[in-house]
Amino acid sequence: MTIKETLISFMKEPAYNPMTIEELAIVFDIKSHEYGAFKKTLKTMEDEGLVVRNKNNKYIVPGRVGLLTGKLQAHAKGFGFLIPDIEGEKDVFIPSSCMNGAINGDKIQVQITRDDLSGKKREGEVVKILERNTTKVIGIYQDSKNFGFVVSEDTRITQDIFISKKDRNGATEGDVVIVEITKWPDKRKSPEGVIKEVLGKKGDKGLDIVTIIRKFGLPEEFSKKVLKFAEQIPETISEEEYKRRVDLRNIKMVTIDGEDAKDLDDAVSIEKLEDGNFKLGVHIADVTNYVKENNPLDKEALKRATSVYLIDRVIPMLPKKLSNGICSLNPQVDRLALSCFMIIDHKGKVLDHEIMESVIKTNERMTYTDVTKILRDNDEELIQRYDYLYEDFKTMEELCSILRNKRTKRGAIDFEIEESKIILNEMGKPIDIKPYEREIANRIIEEFMLVCNETVAEHMFWTKLPFVYRIHENPDEEKLAKFKEFIYNLGYTIHWKEEIRPRALQEVLEKVKDKKEETVVSTLLLRSMMQARYAPECIGHFGLAAQYYCHFTSPIRRYPDLQIHRIIKEHLNGEIDGTRANKLISIVDFAAKQSSERERVAQEAEREVDDLKKAEYMQDRIGEEFEGIVSSVTSFGIFVELPNTIEGLVHMTDLDDDYYIFDEAHLTLIGEKTKKTYKLGDELKVKCVKVDIPNREVYFNIISRKNDEEEVQEDSQEDNNNNEELLLSSEEELIIDR
Repeated sequence: MTIKETLISFMKEPAYNPMTIEELAIVFDIKSHEYGAFKKTLKTMEDEGLVVRNKNNKYIVPGRVGLLTGKLQAHAKGFGFLIPDIEGEKDVFIPSSCMNGAINGDKIQVQITRDDLSGKKREGEVVKILERNTTKVIGIYQDSKNFGFVVSEDTRITQDIFISKKDRNGATEGDVVIVEITKWPDKRKSPEGVIKEVLGKKGDKGLDIVTIIRKFGLPEEFSKKVLKFAEQIPETISEEEYKRRVDLRNIKMVTIDGEDAKDLDDAVSIEKLEDGNFKLGVHIADVTNYVKENNPLDKEALKRATSVYLIDRVIPMLPKKLSNGICSLNPQVDRLALSCFMIIDHKGKVLDHEIMESVIKTNERMTYTDVTKILRDNDEELIQRYDYLYEDFKTMEELCSILRNKRTKRGAIDFEIEESKIILNEMGKPIDIKPYEREIANRIIEEFMLVCNETVAEHMFWTKLPFVYRIHENPDEEKLAKFKEFIYNLGYTIHWKEEIRPRALQEVLEKVKDKKEETVVSTLLLRSMMQARYAPECIGHFGLAAQYYCHFTSPIRRYPDLQIHRIIKEHLNGEIDGTRANKLISIVDFAAKQSSERERVAQEAEREVDDLKKAEYMQDRIGEEFEGIVSSVTSFGIFVELPNTIEGLVHMTDLDDDYYIFDEAHLTLIGEKTKKTYKLGDELKVKCVKVDIPNREVYFNIISRKNDEEEVQEDSQEDNNNNEELLLSSEEELIIDR
C-alpha cells in the first residue's frame, strides 16, 4: 500500500479526528529527514482533491465535510453535473450560478448544498478546480475593431473566449479555429486565448467532421517516425517463419466482410466430420509479428488503442502498410496468422480446441451481401461462381444456427436495436439514411467470432497468466428496478430472487419480439446495462451470459486483441517465466485501462458524427411528415424515433392541447384535463419543424397518433353502421306500408 493509500485509509476510519500535519507526522513516526517528503505528499493529495484542510488547518477526507471530487459534465444551458470519482456515488446537480469558472471536462471539488431528499437530486457548488482538462477549444472566430472572440463549437462551453489583436494569427471573421486557453475564467471574467490554427471557413467540404476529430483529440496522421518504421517492414514472409509455423495453405478458407472493408483481419474455415461434429477454424492476422512490444508501431497503436470509423473515413490504429497491406488477409496471398481450431458438437459445445501460429492463404474475399444472396436467395449465378465453396457456406449456416440456439438457451441477451447506414454524396452531404441490415452472413461471422473469443479466453484463464479480458458487469440495480417496474406496467414480469440472471432478461425480449413495444423495451433494457470494458480480471460477460470472454479476433483495429496475441504466442513458445509474468501484470493493466478509455472517446466521436449527419439530413426535410414511435419520455417532452433511426424531440411547450404531467414511474405524459397520455411505444405521425445543427438536435410536432386515428375510424364505422340501420328500418317501414 502506498503512503497516499495508507493516509486515506487512516483518515476514513470512523474513530479518526482531523489532525494537523505535525500530529499526523507523530502518528506515522515520520523522521525529521522524511518530513519534507511527507509534507509534499500531503500537498499533492490536497491538490488532487484526495484530502482537504478544515478551518483549523487539520486534514480530513472530503466526504466527511460534504465535499465530493469528480469530473464536470456541463450542459449547453449553463448548468452541469459532477460525475463523482467514487464508484456508486450519485451525480450532483450544479446550477449555472454555482459553476464558478469551471468548464466542461474539468476535475472539480464540489460542496454539497442540498442532499438527495424527497426525490430531488442533490445539488452542489464548485469550490475548487483541481485540474483543467480542456486546454484547446474549436470554435468560430468573430472579429471586432480592437479585439476578437471565439464562440466554441462545443455548446457545453458556454463562455466566449477573448482574443487580443496580437493573438488572432491571421484569423478572419467566420473562420473555424483552434484556440489555446491562456487565462481561465472566473466568476466574472471570460477565458482568454491565442489562436493556434485556422482550419477553414464554416461550410467547407469535410470541415464539419474534421472539427469533430479535433474536438475529441483523435490523431489524424501518423508521425514520420512511425511511417518510416512501417515502410521498412518486408513484404515477404521469411523462410524461418514458414518453417516454424503450421502450414494451413491447403485448407479452404474465406474472409467475409462488408463491401467497403479493407482491413481483413479474420478468415474462417469449416469441415463436417464423419461423426457429425464440426471443425471450425478461425484464422486471425498475426499483427504482432510486425508490431513488436515497444517498437514505434506498438507505442502508437497503444496510444490510439482502436480504429475510429466516421462514416466516410477511418482513423486507423495502424498505418495502411499494415492494416490494408501485409496484415490484411487478402485472397490468394500467403499471410501469417494465429489460428484457433474448435471441434463443436450438434449442441454447440466446444469439445476440443487447438491454438497455433500458422501460415494461411485465403481462397476468396467474400462480402456479406454475396454470401447472403447465396444462402437466403439461392442466387444461381453466385452459387455457380462459388460452387467449390457452396457446401461450406451451407455448413457454416447450419453451425451458426446451432451456436445461436446454444447462446439463446443459456440466456445471452440479443438486442435487436437498429443501427443506421448513412450515405453521403461526394460533397459529404447525407442523401440517404437507412437501417443497417444484419443478415445471415453477418450472423455467421458474429457467431464464429463469439465462440472463438470465448474459447481463447477460457484457454488462457486456466494458464493463470496475466491477460486482457472483455468484461460486462451485472446491470445497475436502481436502473434495473425501474425497468422491472416499467415492463410490469406493460404486463410483463421479470423473475429473480437474489441475483439477476441474463436468462430472465432474455425471456422478456423474447416475449416482446415482433410486438409494437419491442424497440422500446430493448432500448430501455440496454440503458439499464453497464458498459462493457477491458480488464485484467475475468469476471464474465453478463450480456453474452459467458463465464469467459476476450477480444481475440481484430488485432488490426483493437489494441487488446493485439496485446493478447502477444501473450498467447509467448505462452505457446514457452517464453513466459516468473519475471516476464510479473512484468505482464502492469502491461495488461495499463492496456486494459487505456483501451477502455479510448474506446469511449471513439464511440462518442462516432455518435456525434452520426448525429450531425442525421441533423443535416433532416434540415432539408423541414415541413415533411413522418411516422415514428415514442422512444423516450422525459419531463421536458417526448422523443420520437423514425424507422431510419433518426430521433427528434417534441418539446413539452409544443404539446399545447393540454397541460401534461410527467409520470416518471410509468415514463408517461398525462394530460391534466383530457387525461390523454403519451407513453413509450406509441405510434405517432409527426412533422419536422426545426433542426439545430450545432446541438445536433431535431424537433418534431405531432400531427396525429395512431390510436386517435383508429378511434376516429371506429367512430366513423359506428356512424356508418348507425346510418345503415336507419336506412334498413326506413326500408322495412316502406315494405310494411305496402
